[in-house]
Amino acid sequence: MKVTLLSIKDRVLGSIEAWLLERGYSSLWREPLVGAVDARDARLLELKKAVAPDHALPPDLLPSARSVVVYFLPFVEDVAKDNGKFHPFASRLWAFAYVETNALIARINQDLASFLGDQGYETAVTPATHNFDSRRLVSRWSHKHLAYYAGLGTFGLNHLLITASGCCGRFGSLVTSAPVETSAKPQEEFCLSKRGLPCEACLKRCPVGALSVNGLNRSLCYQRLLENNERFSDLPLTDVCGQCSCNVPCSFSIPRN
Repeated sequence: MKVTLLSIKDRVLGSIEAWLLERGYSSLWREPLVGAVDARDARLLELKKAVAPDHALPPDLLPSARSVVVYFLPFVEDVAKDNGKFHPFASRLWAFAYVETNALIARINQDLASFLGDQGYETAVTPATHNFDSRRLVSRWSHKHLAYYAGLGTFGLNHLLITASGCCGRFGSLVTSAPVETSAKPQEEFCLSKRGLPCEACLKRCPVGALSVNGLNRSLCYQRLLENNERFSDLPLTDVCGQCSCNVPCSFSIPRN
């Protein structure tokens, strides 16, 4: 059986449906997006400059790697709108969605590994989060950067990937020996500011001034994430904020002129 993006998306949808039946709550997510990039794509070498010198490459995780599959689970609008109301801190619903989505991503990866294994292919997976250097605050396996190379979107001034379904959500990824069709790269910048249009809404939304046109102050950002974690000490680790992705033109879709 040929592994296609459609067949992978069907499995992701099936995993979400089973998860919701098990958990017993209404969906926190809109329809997922799925993309893929050839594990041998020379552009992936850019990760060692764009993210970190020790960022892993697909063969580091799986010597037989042929493809990197990336998917985006966009939050329903109510989750993002609720978070926006609690500015300058994160809302409980946003924190809950973060925890649940990370757990769901682990389940999706498990289900996809089983599906691909049934077709005779190997897989390697990584956690949805907390796979970063706590001193430098950079990831050794950046799902959002891999999503960029998989054609799922372009980066905004908020350093988040803007997809066809916006930037409010979570990414998951896996490496597989299956040859999966690759996704086309967007032909334009999705960020209004990067298209030369007035916006910078995300910069104004940052509650601690960590964002500017010159970049991201990772230390300021991370400190706010930890402060939000303390506010929800009854939940698993919730180092969240998300204010720069809420109540902005790119929250739920590609912003238009």
